[in-house]
Amino acid sequence: MLLPRFEFHEPRTMKDACRLMGELGEKARPLAGGTDLLVNMKKKILAPDHLVSLGRIEPLGKLRTENNGLRLGAGLTAAEIAESPKVKDRFPALAEGASRLGSPLIRNLATVAGNLASARPAADFPPPLIAYGARVVVRNASGERILPLEDLFQGPGATTLGPEDLLEAVQLDAPEERSGAAYLKLGVRQTLEISIVNVAAYLGLEDHTIQTARIVLGAVAPIPMRAPSAEKALIGEAPSPALFVKAAEAAAADAKPIDDFRASAAYRRDMIRTLTRRALETALARIA
Repeated sequence: MLLPRFEFHEPRTMKDACRLMGELGEKARPLAGGTDLLVNMKKKILAPDHLVSLGRIEPLGKLRTENNGLRLGAGLTAAEIAESPKVKDRFPALAEGASRLGSPLIRNLATVAGNLASARPAADFPPPLIAYGARVVVRNASGERILPLEDLFQGPGATTLGPEDLLEAVQLDAPEERSGAAYLKLGVRQTLEISIVNVAAYLGLEDHTIQTARIVLGAVAPIPMRAPSAEKALIGEAPSPALFVKAAEAAAADAKPIDDFRASAAYRRDMIRTLTRRALETALARIA
């Protein structure tokens, strides 16, 4: 399949990229890795008149320490994130999500911004990032705004981004001193698979009590979703196998799965129970 005709732009700075997006509006789409956009263009799902490539904007490809946390440039690839010692040491659930995204070839191209902005319910980056309390930096010609990542998503393929907006970075605060997190993904195959269910869990402990709990579910609702009943069941309690089973049951009740060609809603609920319990067990084991 051939790509439709379009005009290609290759700005060198965020200022120029934002100017172009502001001028071109609905006629333009930003191009990062292209693993979703170019496929949709070949399928004639999208036919923008202009592509604004972000590949030459150097800061977008940087990962740096910021306020003792991390700032992930929007152009970082899944492979770079999966292989980064800073990510693997301090944010292992994010490294797990990045390492499970597609094939090695796709991971070498797919960017964090593209995976987030595509707003696919089964995407690999949103659950671990939301579990770590990530924020996104959004920029346009008028300036920047910062919002919690979970506020970015509105539905399948839909976000709060306007036609002039660009994702510039993802901000992660340093995890709590006694905390752990994990990401688990279930698919029909081990690689090149869209999730049937994915789960990220984060636990923060003080003494022997859970003070912070985030459980994020993917592929079981129109957007990546927190499991509030499960989190409530955990906070203020001492971690135990029985508590994790209780939280897993609550997460399954919070979810809103559907039947589709990959799996039934009932099967997805069963797998939420299993993956949530396992993610909590792994998160606890990672707490020093």
